[in-house]
Amino acid sequence: MKRCFRLSLVFICLALNGIAIFHAYHFTHFGPSNTQRTKAPEQLNDIAKIKTLLFGVNTPRPRNTKFPKQAFETIKLKSNKTIEIWHVKNDSAKGTVLICHGFNGEKSSMLDKSDVFLELGFNTVLIDFMGSGGSEGNQTTIGFREAEQVKTVYDYLQQQGECNIYLMGTSMGAVAIMKAIHDFKLEPKGIILECPFGNMYTTVCARFKNMRGPTFPMAGLLVFWGGTINGFWAFGHNPSEYAKSINCPALLLYGEKDVNVSRAETDEIYQNLSGTKKLITYPLAGHENYLIKYKTEWMKDVSGFLGANLQNR
Repeated sequence: MKRCFRLSLVFICLALNGIAIFHAYHFTHFGPSNTQRTKAPEQLNDIAKIKTLLFGVNTPRPRNTKFPKQAFETIKLKSNKTIEIWHVKNDSAKGTVLICHGFNGEKSSMLDKSDVFLELGFNTVLIDFMGSGGSEGNQTTIGFREAEQVKTVYDYLQQQGECNIYLMGTSMGAVAIMKAIHDFKLEPKGIILECPFGNMYTTVCARFKNMRGPTFPMAGLLVFWGGTINGFWAFGHNPSEYAKSINCPALLLYGEKDVNVSRAETDEIYQNLSGTKKLITYPLAGHENYLIKYKTEWMKDVSGFLGANLQNR
């Protein structure tokens, strides 16, 4: 009897780890561009939710679907992966804004924000992180290895003689920026962070809750195997800790309807930021592009932050 019980425990343990490994791989590796994307949790029926909880999500490799309206240069840079950027220049620019997309995104998804920065008198650089658009591979590490790619573009801009570098990122892109400043001691003139998560474990738990699935033990297993498969300790991937190393002016933006990132995570990040900082929330926005519901407000908030930063230089 005891042996059967022990064998059952071993089987359950192996099964749970097998499911977690499958989940972790699919979460951090994109499929071919013609892969059928798994629908959002609220669009899935109960059977589809169970299937997704067991076998993970299907995510096609993000590809650029449009291009800048302005003249631009496409540049390949060698980082930990070969990455592709678009460099859009402005006559008599006040500086350059490096724009970083979120998970399951690509640089073309950030063109509307690039247009705003161009109107405000800045050059823009849009990056495809590894696994997306014109960059190498099919892998993502949710901001961990992408941080080095932020540094690569930052170094490129400095080599081009740019002194006024600003960093702007959404979700994973914001996390990559925070880690890059923490790891490589970057000194941008200012950063704009949209809805970064506080730590890897919490954000994985949020995704299970959105699927109405149990967070224990699967969330922990997914974090462990996600890091192991991709060669890093994912439990240490905590932007709230990275924030303690950030001394430059920071604008933190958050949607109050966000189901992926909690207000508590946002408040902790804001508390830990060391330099001049401002937190602005949008009451009806979720984990989404804030220009959809709050374009006027977003433009005013970003313009005010950049204008104040330029005056204080």
